[in-house]
Amino acid sequence: MSTPSPRIDHAPDASARYWHNAPLNTLPPPDMVGNYQRFKPLPTEGIAERKAWIVGGGIAGLAAAFYLIRDGHMPARNITIIEGLEIEGGSLDGSGNPQDGYLVRGGREMNWNYDNLWDMFQDVPALELPEGFSVLDEYRLANDADPNWSRSRLMHKQGQVLPDFTRFGLSRKQQWEVVSLLLKRKDELDDLTIQDHFSEGFLASNFWFLFRSMFAFENWHSLLEMKLYMHRFLDAIDGFGDMSALVFPKFNQYDTFVTPLVRLLREQGVQVQLGTQVLDMDFDVQGEQRTVTALRTRTAEGEGHITVAARDLVIALTGSMTEDTAYGDLDTVPVLKKRHGGPAEGSSWGLWQNLARQSPVFGKPDKFCGDIDRSMWESATLTCTASPLLDKLTELSVNDPTSGRTATGGIITFTDSNWVLSVTINRQPHFPCQPRDTVVMWVYALLMDQPGNFVKKTMPECTGREIVAELCYHLGIADQLDAIIPHTKVRLALMPYITAQFMPRAAGDRPQVVPQGCTNLALVGQFVETANDVVFTMESSVRTARIAVYTLLDLPKQVPDLSPTQYDIRNLFKGARALNNGEPFIGERLLHKLLDNTYFAHILPPLPKHEGEATRRERLEAELANLRDKGGVALQGFAQWLERFAGQLRKGGKD
Repeated sequence: MSTPSPRIDHAPDASARYWHNAPLNTLPPPDMVGNYQRFKPLPTEGIAERKAWIVGGGIAGLAAAFYLIRDGHMPARNITIIEGLEIEGGSLDGSGNPQDGYLVRGGREMNWNYDNLWDMFQDVPALELPEGFSVLDEYRLANDADPNWSRSRLMHKQGQVLPDFTRFGLSRKQQWEVVSLLLKRKDELDDLTIQDHFSEGFLASNFWFLFRSMFAFENWHSLLEMKLYMHRFLDAIDGFGDMSALVFPKFNQYDTFVTPLVRLLREQGVQVQLGTQVLDMDFDVQGEQRTVTALRTRTAEGEGHITVAARDLVIALTGSMTEDTAYGDLDTVPVLKKRHGGPAEGSSWGLWQNLARQSPVFGKPDKFCGDIDRSMWESATLTCTASPLLDKLTELSVNDPTSGRTATGGIITFTDSNWVLSVTINRQPHFPCQPRDTVVMWVYALLMDQPGNFVKKTMPECTGREIVAELCYHLGIADQLDAIIPHTKVRLALMPYITAQFMPRAAGDRPQVVPQGCTNLALVGQFVETANDVVFTMESSVRTARIAVYTLLDLPKQVPDLSPTQYDIRNLFKGARALNNGEPFIGERLLHKLLDNTYFAHILPPLPKHEGEATRRERLEAELANLRDKGGVALQGFAQWLERFAGQLRKGGKD
């Protein structure tokens, strides 16, 4: 009797069940990332004759083309990317010149366990290094030679670095608010907001300023999404304060990632159709099954359609964070196409809305794009030459910004800014052909409905000149504006949906990557359901693309769940220490007493060097007394047992 083959789950959820070795578990654990996962499956039957239509030329669409070729073995000439703009890259943009000013609408903070992103870019030829090197090689070399960190992450009082800004400043009660969120099940958090769970004290803490400005969260955003962020970045929590958990590219996101990836795909034969918007899809509906038969399109020449065969694949982006961006400059205020009632006519959100009208399996786009006032923020890209502004940022940087090394090490956030204003200088030059005497700064703010502290207007009401004035006020150099403005060019980007993916949501609001019943359609990007991943990252876009390809082609390969760092006891311990403001957490000294001088001693954070043996014993006894007071006889007995057990370990006792 033959043993049945194990079922391939293309998007496994490691949190859904207990995994153990068994005859049918030939696959590694769902969240295992390693060489055994990096194999190429055999071509599926008929792949050479099938075509793929990819709607959206951002990182998700580009990644879908990559995986169709590398793992799906589809001929590149059979793949067409359809993009509404006249350039690939989507939200990963970067453009301009020193004369008119550079423009980057947003940036990307990354860490080492973006496993799908690095899986792809290990096979994409490098931008600058010679043949044989990859984008991943280039990225690693830059960050290994120039580690990232910040010396002025939080500031206040017009130019003063906040003392002890790396300390989270959380009380015991506020620490428990974080822990209790980590313990909650995901299905308990439908439609809840962050402010539904956390106290006002927590929302005024250093931790929240670090977290919200780093990831762009608002108090009214999804509590579920914040929980997912806490799990995904648990391994990085002790680096939130000084940004040491992050790695950054040498150049802007477009030149670092989009340019080499598009070059590879075009060289392989992928077709790219720019200036073409997909408005809707036609389906052949047979019972519960839906098969795309045509794409309804619009170009400058008018409306048309693309016929899709039953065996062809359609992989489409749902929603766009940067759709309908309004632009301004030094003396011009950005003007939105539409402020209320959802996206403007002709917006790329229309495709998702039209799909949702056909069936509930396509989710509820209006939950995300229906309240612009709560999904909008603005950024400003400053192109600067020598001035008091550049001098002040140099003073706050790790290295001179013109050195080509880490500058501010990530954003600097002003905690007393009514806008929650932040500024950063990444490695320079930020663009390959940028002059050596020119520095590109990036500024953004979270609150769009508050008047500035210096300029008594909301940020969307301001010109670039006024935003520079507000920045200079918080840096303590507002009196030097006359010497700064002539050396500063400003490009503004007001984005009505930039945090739409964070809006409160419930089960069913986001469609599955392959919606139920769809035979040849997958949806990708920031607005589709994944088991445990977060949104607003390149990693999540690549993950959804990879799931789409593997599922539609039914490849015998799975996309691993999140790297299991959240379950690593070392990360749990160091996270607990970080939440406790860098001080030993309750019970930590008892664990040291148990594990010191054993093989496992290294899993605990070192106790403070300034504590002598007598002090440590006093504090341990105080903790034990506290446990006795709060936990009664049971906890007291457990603590005494631990003490005896630790003593036996150290003596080599056997009873």
